[in-house]
Amino acid sequence: MIALEYSDHFLKESRKLPPPQQRKLATLLELLRENPFHPKLHTKPLVGELFGLYSFRITRDWRVIFRFLSEEEIHLVDVGHRKDIYRS
Repeated sequence: MIALEYSDHFLKESRKLPPPQQRKLATLLELLRENPFHPKLHTKPLVGELFGLYSFRITRDWRVIFRFLSEEEIHLVDVGHRKDIYRS
């Protein structure tokens, strides 16, 4: 199982999520630990300034950005609404 490391920013932003998205995020983080490319996550590599990072969906409008530190460890960078999260 993959270890998850949470950035301070990720933890701060996750507390701001609406309660339904917080509950779904908790479930999806377990899926991420088991298989970062599980079909329910819709994991995608990012491009441009975010190259090297990946995102997965919480819902249609909410995303998590993360990076692989190694095959056994993932660093969760950010969580937020898709209209805001990809902006630098």
